[in-house]
Amino acid sequence: MSQQKLALQGGLKAVTKIEGKGKPKIGIDEFMSVAERFGFTPAALKRIRKAVAEDDLGQGPFLANYYSDLPETKVQAYERIARQIFGVKYAIGVTSGTAALHSAFIAVGAGPGKEVICPAIGFFATPAAVVTSKAVPVFCDVDESLHMDPARLERLITKRTVAIAPTHVMGGVADMPAIMRIARKHKLKVVEDCAQSCGGRVKGRLVGTFGDVGIFSISAYKIVGGGEGGLLITNNKRLWERAQGIAECGGLWRPDRFAPPRYKGELFCGTNYRMSEVEAAINVVQLAKMPGTVTRFNAVKQRVVKRLKRFEEIVPQKINDLDGEVGYTLRFFPETVDLSVKITKALQAEGIAAGTRGKKPRPDWHIYSYMYPLMAEPGPENPNCGFDCPKYPKPGKQAGYKRGDCPVADDLYDRMVSIGLNQWYTAKDCRNIADGINKVLYAYCTEDPDGTPWT
Repeated sequence: MSQQKLALQGGLKAVTKIEGKGKPKIGIDEFMSVAERFGFTPAALKRIRKAVAEDDLGQGPFLANYYSDLPETKVQAYERIARQIFGVKYAIGVTSGTAALHSAFIAVGAGPGKEVICPAIGFFATPAAVVTSKAVPVFCDVDESLHMDPARLERLITKRTVAIAPTHVMGGVADMPAIMRIARKHKLKVVEDCAQSCGGRVKGRLVGTFGDVGIFSISAYKIVGGGEGGLLITNNKRLWERAQGIAECGGLWRPDRFAPPRYKGELFCGTNYRMSEVEAAINVVQLAKMPGTVTRFNAVKQRVVKRLKRFEEIVPQKINDLDGEVGYTLRFFPETVDLSVKITKALQAEGIAAGTRGKKPRPDWHIYSYMYPLMAEPGPENPNCGFDCPKYPKPGKQAGYKRGDCPVADDLYDRMVSIGLNQWYTAKDCRNIADGINKVLYAYCTEDPDGTPWT
């Protein structure tokens, strides 16, 4: 080929038009796959396909949070709504509540030689994220609210303690004012795990806003969320940046993502917990619905418990804030496991969705003594090396995971009777459920006007 003048020098362009034109990478078939997952009938799906086929998708949508030509991505909208609802400065949408926990623990300084205090009741993800951060979880026993007992918390604090991680469990709320007083006294960070109680309040203040960092599971397994998703909120810019460092592969979130560090400790090796646009498109709607969802659940529980009688053999779950808890479950503790089983069977026969652990309970990763991966205590050859790290000396080690270490949790969890509630129950439904509970308790227990109140 003879030498020709370059286009830069005024010559003809080599390429003036691209003839090849294919289908978009992500198009109608992917859209229909999502529609199918919603459960539409074949006839409806056929109509949907016909309608969307008339549009020209061009290159198709870009379903990651970055490089979108939209004025606001769905992830950005999700984070904006979170900031508005919770009244915080910073929010990060992530792939799961566990991703939010890991990011939060790294942000507050969990690492080799450090301990994080967790409640004895709460899902395994919380202590697991501590271990993933190469720190050691230490369990605090609970009180009759099934939440971390502030009276037992202070004695667990050592020079190795870097944070406290109260968990708001099963729609309830922890005693955050008491926990925060202890944390501030000892200058400890607080990571508030709100995965099971999104929208709960204590003294009118939303859970997740008491601690230095609040985390949420916005997922199909919770009352808010459609698939897998998480959320982290904070008012502390440095903690937000450190959490972003884990969630955004070190520094991709920065204004100049590939620039040198702006301050010492800004950059470190992270991972990728970024929420996708598909997940955010669902969860941005779910999060906006949250206040109404919580209001309905709370109203249902209050209607039920205010109608219940007191009985000598029954201790209701302690409620730290009746108006503030989400309240999707009603729980109480009969005086023996045998009585719990009898009451549960009778409630089920009455058409009430009740459950209990039973005489031969199965393992359950919602209570510390069954969290088997913790008991393995992986060594330094394993990425999760917190336990055997040279910075965490064996002498004086107080982390225990065997049954009996937290006796109140062991006892209450075994005797607990749980009744699931639904936000759409009518006033009549609530009356029938309350009357059914009273009917069963009258059959097996002794009414006691001076017994423990339900509210």
